Amino acid sequence: MTYASALTTDRGSHGAKSHITERLLNYYNLLYDRGLSAVEAVEQLTYLLVLKLEDEESQTAVVGEQPAPPTPHGWTSLTKKRAEPLVAQYTEILAQRSSSASGTAVDAVFAGAQNHVPDPALLQRLVLDLFDVEQWSVYGKRLLGEAYGELLQRTMNERRSGAGEFFTPRPLIDAIVEVLQPELTDTISDPACGMGGFLLGVHDHLARHVTNPTSDELRQYRNQQRRGDELVPGAARLATANLLLHGAVSARQPAPITVRDALAQQPDSKASLVLTHPPFGKHAEISGEGSRHMYGRSDFVTVSSDKQINFLQHAMSLTAVQGRAAVVVPDSILFALGAVEIVRRDLLNRFDVHTVLRLPTGIFPSASGVMASVIFFDLHPNHAGEYPQTSKIWVYDLRPRRRFDPRSNPLNQRDLNEFVSAYGPGLSRTDRRETEHFRYFDIHDVLEHDHASLDLTPSNEVSGEGSLAAPEEIAQGVLEDLRIALQELEELTAELLRGDAE
Repeated sequence: MTYASALTTDRGSHGAKSHITERLLNYYNLLYDRGLSAVEAVEQLTYLLVLKLEDEESQTAVVGEQPAPPTPHGWTSLTKKRAEPLVAQYTEILAQRSSSASGTAVDAVFAGAQNHVPDPALLQRLVLDLFDVEQWSVYGKRLLGEAYGELLQRTMNERRSGAGEFFTPRPLIDAIVEVLQPELTDTISDPACGMGGFLLGVHDHLARHVTNPTSDELRQYRNQQRRGDELVPGAARLATANLLLHGAVSARQPAPITVRDALAQQPDSKASLVLTHPPFGKHAEISGEGSRHMYGRSDFVTVSSDKQINFLQHAMSLTAVQGRAAVVVPDSILFALGAVEIVRRDLLNRFDVHTVLRLPTGIFPSASGVMASVIFFDLHPNHAGEYPQTSKIWVYDLRPRRRFDPRSNPLNQRDLNEFVSAYGPGLSRTDRRETEHFRYFDIHDVLEHDHASLDLTPSNEVSGEGSLAAPEEIAQGVLEDLRIALQELEELTAELLRGDAE
């Protein structure tokens, strides 16, 4: 038995997936045009789809058994209503489902659910014309999951939606997961899980590669060894639905995603595999005595209001000994001064920062002009107490002559095949070979350079030396420097004002 065989992984035709996706997208556009936000529109479709699937599954009788009777808060109760009574029934169903405190995945989909379709005619079209005319369960979990994932991708990629911060391109996720090769014994954590892409990527990897797992191993992994945190409740609901519809979690299993600010406190447990893409451009806003406060955790090496700095520190704290991590960061983390330099030096000293993947612009829907990279690091047992733990930093540059757009020219798998091959998943890093886009830098050269910059390129040791960066890179660097300078000025002013008040 494989990991995949323990799940429902039916595959339908490409035509069937396109049919489902297009029907969902058509009604998404209708909801969006009626004033719902992107997240709200997808949420309403999700609630109705899950209610319909629950009804279909309850009516699938086991041999010798009668189908389950309709429930007063189930799908059938909606199909019997029209006009205002339909709106009232749908509102009541969501209120009833959102009040459940069972902690299961399916209840997490409805946590805090509200009706945002007050128009009776529109709701009736959704119930009768979209969902009730289809037998959705016959498509199988895999096909439904793929269609739902495409719905998320296409809606979150729209500029008008403003929701792209919750979505990481799946080809990038798959490449990161492939090189890190998760195992069924790993504990997986994503402290900024957005739409659940990394958790789903690990699930799909295990489905392809794990054979003959025991029932105890499966139960342990599903219930205790994967977790995500998400600050925005709506994103957490959609992420849970995404995992549920893909078969990565079953309805009655514990909810894999917690709605909370992962940065607010130290992690209560470590993870052997940390995968995360924190949202860019966000600052810490913690209420307290009417003023802004920064995260002052004892496990952080420095204090900052910059969430990117804090998420990197959190990922460091979250990584278990012998664990590994991959964190998507804006390039300012690699070269900026101030608090981030302190964190960067601490990272290089205590962790093995072995690989940096330099990403091109235009791959993230909500930050198409931001230069970003992926930092890969491991935490080794340091029995000898020797520092730094990093010895060689391998840098792969995906940027030369690459221009992407999440709508017209999205990143795809073949764009990352060469990186995956150069990384050498499962091989010793001593077997790596330098290429035009892939080379290593000695840690002592990096630490001796000004500010321990990790803004390294295969063509020259520090970006900008020997040849000018692209104009957009230079402009972005200037903007990042200005942003950080203003941020540090704000922090200094706040400190001075607090001192005067005391």
